[in-house]
Amino acid sequence: MSLRADAARKKTVIASGAFDILHPGHIKFLEEAKRVGGKNSTLIVIVARDKTVKENKGRDTVFSEDARLHMVQALKPVDKAVLGYRPFSFEKVVKKYRPNIVVFGYDQVWLMEKFKKLCRRKKLNINIKVLKKYDLGNINSSSEVIKKIKKLRTFKRRAG
Repeated sequence: MSLRADAARKKTVIASGAFDILHPGHIKFLEEAKRVGGKNSTLIVIVARDKTVKENKGRDTVFSEDARLHMVQALKPVDKAVLGYRPFSFEKVVKKYRPNIVVFGYDQVWLMEKFKKLCRRKKLNINIKVLKKYDLGNINSSSEVIKKIKKLRTFKRRAG
């Protein structure tokens, strides 16, 4: 196979999220996002800005956007991690990175619907995938991590 043909087949996959409290579900999500693109794919991860997280989740982040960016960039499946735009803009992301595939987590359906509208409006031919929730033990979301920490703190106070 020629280099040109191989380069033409290389896919760019985009995933996004807050990635505030990294947990096994995040790792599996990013591994699957990379896998969806195929052997030589490039996975670009858009890390949500602090202000975007506050607007969408109704809470402040635990880790700053720079710290979250650093952690995500260090993960094996991630080829490139970047901070999202302020204000939030799928359009700028698509224009800059030209993805073949955009993946969404099971809890990002509302975001996927916004993205689908953009694709219809701009007549973009981008493959959209929703990845499942990964059950890797009893804690599979940042919210569950926060609940567990609160529970441990409450237990420790009663025991102390």
